[in-house]
Amino acid sequence: MSPLPPQVLSPLDGRYRAAVTELGEYLSEAGLNRARVQVEVEWLITLTDRSLFGSAPLDTAQKASLRALVTTFGQAEIDELAVLEATTRHDVKAVEYLVRRRLNTLGLDHIAELTHFAATSEDINNLSYALTVSQAVREVWLPKYRLVIEALRSRALEFRTDAMLARTHGQPATPTTMGKELAVFVYRLERILKQVEANEYLGKFSGATGTFAAHVVAEPSVDWPAVSREFVEGLGLGWNPLTTQIESHDWQAELYSKISHSNRVLHNLATDVWTYISIGYFRQIPQVGATGSSTMPHKINPIRFENAEANLELSSAILDSLAATLVTSRLQRDLTDSTTQRNIGVGFGHSLLALDNLLRGMDEIDIDRAQLASDLDSNWEILGEAIQTVIRAEVSAGRSSIADPYALLKELTRGKRINRDDLVAFVSALEIGDAAKARLLELTPSTYVGLADPLVDYLA
Repeated sequence: MSPLPPQVLSPLDGRYRAAVTELGEYLSEAGLNRARVQVEVEWLITLTDRSLFGSAPLDTAQKASLRALVTTFGQAEIDELAVLEATTRHDVKAVEYLVRRRLNTLGLDHIAELTHFAATSEDINNLSYALTVSQAVREVWLPKYRLVIEALRSRALEFRTDAMLARTHGQPATPTTMGKELAVFVYRLERILKQVEANEYLGKFSGATGTFAAHVVAEPSVDWPAVSREFVEGLGLGWNPLTTQIESHDWQAELYSKISHSNRVLHNLATDVWTYISIGYFRQIPQVGATGSSTMPHKINPIRFENAEANLELSSAILDSLAATLVTSRLQRDLTDSTTQRNIGVGFGHSLLALDNLLRGMDEIDIDRAQLASDLDSNWEILGEAIQTVIRAEVSAGRSSIADPYALLKELTRGKRINRDDLVAFVSALEIGDAAKARLLELTPSTYVGLADPLVDYLA
């Protein structure tokens, strides 16, 4: 057997690449290195703007040429960094050397010694991760998440009056509507949406142990915390003033916990829709050319929802691990976060893939109103709740003397199938007021849905 050419190990980089490729713009090694170049460049501009250490402010053209190192970052820089790191065996040092080379090319070698000045690697890395993760969330993950919510909202509104048999504990229960049930998921997901949108992205820039020690000894007269704050906030991040060598990663733990929470709500959605498909409440729309089973030609499998389930589980496993481990660093620094943070893109990738599957899956199903109606008509015993509740109200109001209404309906309905005629006969013989009796005689499983329809308006 001849060996294969080099292959990717992760299906996110192989089979599913098309669905997650946008994340690579930010959460890949190249995306991280581009952000590192950005941080190094902006720190150079910050120092020279203040004429520190014999420098002078750069003119507009010089600043533009420096910032172009970020906007034109591409394959040439990716390849050059790989060569540099093969020698340095240090990724951030390789970035520093790349920036120094470009300064020489741009005729700015006179400020080369200010590259990476008084910075520890984590000063660069923590800001780079904050930039790339925030961009990935805002530019890629959140837009897809919002699309799923809107698809669900559309279906909730469309199906708001479609009565269906509920199944608490998997057993026939008080009816609801399909729209109201989907609205529950919209409401849950929107709460998490607001939390993710409000998440902080923090950064530090305070040296080897978070004390500005090198900064102060180099220039004691500068208000370094103020410079650091202005620098970090200028990148669009929140400033963390109290850290060790590393930014404490609490904002990351908070974010990943929220994304993982959304994954679990979406997992619940996927299993519910799968179940509705299995009992015929949703029918699947055949896709041209698709095969459900290699041996059973009739099958249309709910693979979109099954794939979503699996990828949501994988995503949460990774993000939960990140949230749990990143908040701990021994004393002032250890490197456990270095390799784990390289898997941030994997966690988001599986979540994004699941969102894509859910979005596609929702487009491939439709409601089967005939099946909903048939199921309701086969379960008239569910009106036992309504009847015993009305009897209790009548007893309380002095219009009935029936003892233990619950036991009476339990004897009639528990473990039994009864039909409309059975209930009509039973209700007609009840000792209750005429108005209450008329309401019960008009009631059917399909109309016993309470306020399910107007409850959907709470999505507005």
